[in-house]
Amino acid sequence: MTKQPMSKNASDKKLRIVFMGTPEFAAVTLRALIDAGHEIILAVTQPDRKGNRNKMILSPVKELALEHGIEILQPQRLRKEPEVAEQIAATEPDMIVVAAFGQIIPKNIIDIPKYGCINVHGSLLPALRGAAPMQAAILEGLKETGITIMRMDEGLDTGDMISKVCCDIFEKDILEVSDILAHAGAKLLVETLPSIADGTAVYEKQDESLSTYAKMISKSDGMTDFNESAEMVERKIRAYIDWPTCYSYLDGAMVKFYKAEAVTDVHPEDRVGAICEISKDYYAIKCSEGMLKVYEQQLAGKKRMSAADFMRGRKLEIGERFRAEEEK
Repeated sequence: MTKQPMSKNASDKKLRIVFMGTPEFAAVTLRALIDAGHEIILAVTQPDRKGNRNKMILSPVKELALEHGIEILQPQRLRKEPEVAEQIAATEPDMIVVAAFGQIIPKNIIDIPKYGCINVHGSLLPALRGAAPMQAAILEGLKETGITIMRMDEGLDTGDMISKVCCDIFEKDILEVSDILAHAGAKLLVETLPSIADGTAVYEKQDESLSTYAKMISKSDGMTDFNESAEMVERKIRAYIDWPTCYSYLDGAMVKFYKAEAVTDVHPEDRVGAICEISKDYYAIKCSEGMLKVYEQQLAGKKRMSAADFMRGRKLEIGERFRAEEEK
């Protein structure tokens, strides 16, 4: 699938849009819609959350909406708050645009706008449907992923595809991948909207036989006892560098990993999880296949630091083992 051509007749048509999104990935799309001159009549985003010292943290979408004087809704659960659909319907939107909102959009909302509910999805559908497609792409070792602009239906990312763009993500972490895809998706959406508005968009059904699923991430997904290949652990570090981070335990203390290199060197005499090599710039941990050279980490209660600084404060010895918390 290629990008949809921009209609000459509809390229200047400005739409009344209800925007639904939460993180910076979504805020990039919202900003592009504003810059393109579309009328954002309502921003729907996740509720504020408590940060350190009970300080309330606003979503990037809410911050941008406040900056531009856009009305805001923050439902706890869309499916349990039917009045939200009523409030959205009352704005008479031409379209609802969804980008990383964080909740399932029910049918009574999907069916509201005349041009449909359009989603900016962070994968090349039908691959990697679901909650965390960008992290899944890193975990699978993909060199490329992309954005799909799709018309939502009741299924989980099963709607018809409208346009796609492919992006290089080779050896990048989730922060880099999210930034690349956010800007690519925002640009593609703005370019695709005119064809939707003038009826020239081509809607392509997804091939169910090619579908894969990117599961929701939990904190426990970041834990490693190194009973995986070094390559897989290194991917986890890049995929989870923002949250929940890839972590393990040394003498019962949590260590979070931020920068590492997977190598195929084998130390057959060492146990999985054991420190098998120490250098001035890194220490290496034996994995089920190969070993992981760690260059940057964070010990519980300390700041993120280089391996060199870490080893100055905590003397490491060959044979010491990282393990799951329950094994301490």
